[in-house]
Amino acid sequence: MAAGQVTFAGSGPGDAELLTLKALRALQAADVILHDRLVSDDILALAGPQAVLEDAGKEGFGAQVSQAEINARLVELAREGKKVLRLKGGDPAIFARLDEELTACEDAGIAYSIIPGITAASAAAAAIGQSLTQRGRNTAVRFLTGHAMRGFADHDWAALARPGEVAAVYMGKKSARFVQGRLIMHGADRATPVTIVENASRPDQRVLQTTLDRLPADLDAAGFGGPALTFLGLAPRQAAAALNDLKTELA
Repeated sequence: MAAGQVTFAGSGPGDAELLTLKALRALQAADVILHDRLVSDDILALAGPQAVLEDAGKEGFGAQVSQAEINARLVELAREGKKVLRLKGGDPAIFARLDEELTACEDAGIAYSIIPGITAASAAAAAIGQSLTQRGRNTAVRFLTGHAMRGFADHDWAALARPGEVAAVYMGKKSARFVQGRLIMHGADRATPVTIVENASRPDQRVLQTTLDRLPADLDAAGFGGPALTFLGLAPRQAAAALNDLKTELA
């Protein structure tokens, strides 16, 4: 890392052993680390002794540090000659508002670099013993967000409702009933498998296996409080399902 620049890095899904070596080096070299709320304590503990940790977290429909404040802080610290690490959960380029922060740096003439990380969909797929794509099943996978800046996000529901489609929904807990309604309205089979992985890769990981028909009710009953990734059209493999500590019987 160079003084007076910002490094954007992904911390992965939470397991410190899934952190890249390059991100680890940035953690140990940074003067200031602005981190999201999804960055695990185990990863923050790897920061160098000189590093100042600043929580810049956001929570959907909850407490916020405004994006404008984050942008301004990145520029301010870099202009002070600090080695600034902007640490985000998962991969910084997936639903992490990276472009807005890059633009702030560019407008201020601040140099930056980007270190990718393992995204939640990859960790969640590993947790249920699945691949994200498979010949003969699905040749594509969609990464979706459950909510946008002004509420629940809209998508191509007709395409998503087709048999054999697989999608990974980020930040989808609160939008579960909305997603269910849109998919059924566009002809999706109510028996479509749905899997929710909470805290993927972490010691407190939990997996809920259900169907589109039962999605909102089963999700409410599960009482998930942590970050969760929802797979539409993807169920755990049989061997992985046997290890799940949270299962739902199909009605």
